[in-house]
Amino acid sequence: MRTDVLIDTLWQTVDEDAPLEVYAVLDAARDEALLPFVFRSGARHECLYEGPVPRELLEVAPYLVPLRRDAPFTQELLERAWGRAWGLFLVSSADLVTVRRHLRHFLKVKDEQGRRLYFRYYDPRVMRVYLPTCNEHERRFIFGPLHSWVMEGSEGATLLRYGLGPENELIEQRYEAV
Repeated sequence: MRTDVLIDTLWQTVDEDAPLEVYAVLDAARDEALLPFVFRSGARHECLYEGPVPRELLEVAPYLVPLRRDAPFTQELLERAWGRAWGLFLVSSADLVTVRRHLRHFLKVKDEQGRRLYFRYYDPRVMRVYLPTCNEHERRFIFGPLHSWVMEGSEGATLLRYGLGPENELIEQRYEAV
């Protein structure tokens, strides 16, 4: 998919009165080159794990990265990451601290036996399957301060944007490569 199409779609204006920020949630476990790329770029990034985290876990952790439409980092990230399931994108009017706090709620879930497990929702292969199965309560919880979740389709040739409608129904929009 062309990066100019991705950028235009990510920064699509929905409400002129509410400036929206675009964030990437990047999964360092997907490619050992991802984290050094983010570090070298100088882009602001926040690990979603908190507290004293062993270095080995930091190397495979999810990171929240605010994006700027016109930044070379954004262009290069999309060129390198698209189609490789490096993570997903979020659109929100909330600041980085609020978005990070919200996303931390999903890092661990309980299974049927009550065991706490890591939930890799930041993997687009997981989220594009999970979101359509959510009930209304779960959708409101998952979206919280987020306007939309954006990710690559299964082939990398489509961009999927998920948002909530007026009755909290899930709205999926698909954008094909041009």
